[in-house]
Amino acid sequence: MNITIGRYLPLDSWMHKRDPRIKLISMIILIIAVFIDIGFLGYAIIGGFLIFALVISKVSFKMILKSMRAMLFMMIFLFFINIFVVKTGTVWLNLGFIKIYEGAVLQTLYIFVRLLIMVSITTILTVSTKPMDLTMAIEDLLGPLRVFKVPSHEIAMIISIALRFIPTLIDEANRIMKAQASRGVDFEEGSLKEKISSILALIIPLFASSFQRAEELADAMEARGYVPGEKRTRYRIFKINGQDILLLGVSIAILISFIIKAVM
Repeated sequence: MNITIGRYLPLDSWMHKRDPRIKLISMIILIIAVFIDIGFLGYAIIGGFLIFALVISKVSFKMILKSMRAMLFMMIFLFFINIFVVKTGTVWLNLGFIKIYEGAVLQTLYIFVRLLIMVSITTILTVSTKPMDLTMAIEDLLGPLRVFKVPSHEIAMIISIALRFIPTLIDEANRIMKAQASRGVDFEEGSLKEKISSILALIIPLFASSFQRAEELADAMEARGYVPGEKRTRYRIFKINGQDILLLGVSIAILISFIIKAVM
C-alpha cells in the first residue's frame, strides 16, 4: 500500500498544467543525470530541484517516504552485501570477526540516494499526469520510429495500462490478504514453510484476478471499437508554451553541468 507510482492525483498545480511530453523528457534527462557520478554535490542539486518540484506539484513528502519504506528491506540487504564485498577506504567499525569500511557505507548510501531520487521523479510524473495524457505523450515521442515500422501507439498503450493497473493490483492484493487473514492465514508469523504457503495463498488468487481483469479490459476495448494499428484521431492537442520550455531547459542544464563536472 506504500507504492505511489501509477497513482494520479487530480490537483490544480503548476506541474499538472505542464505538457506531458516535456515532463516525460525531463524525467528521462534527470534519471540519466542521477547516474553521472559527481558525488553528493550532484545529488544535492537534483534533490533541491526535486523538492521545489514537489512543492509546486502539491505532492506530500510523506508519499515519497511511503514509497521508500517498501525498499527498506532491499537497502538493508545491499548494506550487508557491501560489508562483505567492498573493502575500500578507512575502517569505520571493527567488530573483530568483521570490519565495516568507509566504501561499503558510502556505496550503500549512493544506491539509497539514487533510488530515492528516481522514485521521487517517477512519482511526480505519474501523480501530475493523467494516464491517457501519458499514453499520448509516449506515442508522440515514439512517433519518429514509425518510419521503421515500430508500433508506437501500441507500445504507449501497453505502458499506460501497466502504470494504470499498479494501484489496482495493490488494492486487489490488500483485499485478498484481508480475505485470507479472515480464514486464518498468518502473513506475519510462522516458520519459513508456513510463510511460503501464505505467500502462495496470496499470489495464486492475485494472478487469477489479474488475468480476469485483463480479459475484461480486452473485451471492453473491443466493444468500443479499438483496433490496433488503425489511424486514430484526438480530441485534445498538446501545445508547448514558455513554461514547458523552462522546465525542459532546467533539466537539460542540470544534465550538461553534470557531464562537464564529470569530465573535468
